[in-house]
Amino acid sequence: MRKFLLIVFTIILVFFCLNGNVLAQKKVLHIYTAFDTEEAKYYIDSFEEETGIDVQWVRLSSGEVLARIEAEASNPQASVWHAGSNTSHINAASKGLLEPYKPNTDFELPELFHADDWAWTGFYTGAIGFVTNTNFLAENDMEAPTSWDDLLHPKLKQNVALAYPYTSGTAYTTFATLVQMWGLEEALDWWEEFDRHSIFQYTQSGTACIGMVGLGEIAVGIAFSHDILAKGINAGYPVVMTFPEEGTGYEVGGLSLIKGGPEPELGKQFIDWCFTVKAQDLFQKYSRLPVNPKATVAEGSVTLDQVNLIDYDHILAGESKDEWVAAWRDRIGK
Repeated sequence: MRKFLLIVFTIILVFFCLNGNVLAQKKVLHIYTAFDTEEAKYYIDSFEEETGIDVQWVRLSSGEVLARIEAEASNPQASVWHAGSNTSHINAASKGLLEPYKPNTDFELPELFHADDWAWTGFYTGAIGFVTNTNFLAENDMEAPTSWDDLLHPKLKQNVALAYPYTSGTAYTTFATLVQMWGLEEALDWWEEFDRHSIFQYTQSGTACIGMVGLGEIAVGIAFSHDILAKGINAGYPVVMTFPEEGTGYEVGGLSLIKGGPEPELGKQFIDWCFTVKAQDLFQKYSRLPVNPKATVAEGSVTLDQVNLIDYDHILAGESKDEWVAAWRDRIGK
């Protein structure tokens, strides 16, 4: 009997040791993503299926990711910052929060799409545009806005939405565009009138206004063109997309390795994967513009050469973010 119990005990011990080894060998990567939840899951699930790496992730707007990384600087909880306008990544790099890493790609990444020291890289692009409810236009005998001042139209009183510039890369890119076109004081003067006359609501996320426009809750929203296509036009909402004729800004979607993150090697593997043809082809579902020249651009996408872009300085916008956001909050009071 004693011998039998010893054998049983040994089998149980071996079982738990083997399972413990399996658990110990399970690879887990922690990331922060600025993509909307549904979209982030679509990409991350594909990475997990292809690599077997388990990804634990938290969705935050890019401004919120920046604040989280800065707060956790002494004890980072994630290894990768996934997506969000590169201006926020540039701001993080200026504060020493990112670890330079040059992705292993089979193509040359243009200078526009990476920091000089590779503290951040860009893996998609998109321009700022306007999304307008077509039913509203018909009912009010109006044309969709094609200039910044069109947003001050009397019939758009408290009928426009976008995100806060301090929580959303979309809204910050919008504000930084105006600052670079007109100068800080003139941009603040215009925004003060815009806020008083036209704003119905500020949101946390840069894409939230698209659904509001689609449902007829407001007339106009300001968002990136790929989001307007994916979440507005392609979703079947009665909306139209236009761009300001005097010029608009654009984003380079950022990707960064967080300095001191818990899984740097897994983080590098994830970043490398994001530039592969397979990963970049996934952007078709959400109409984002890939940077891999071998990837397929979604049908109907608006490429940057089709829009009147200003000479948008991403480095200036990123390094000036704290100053410009503080000025916006002081003037607008939000």
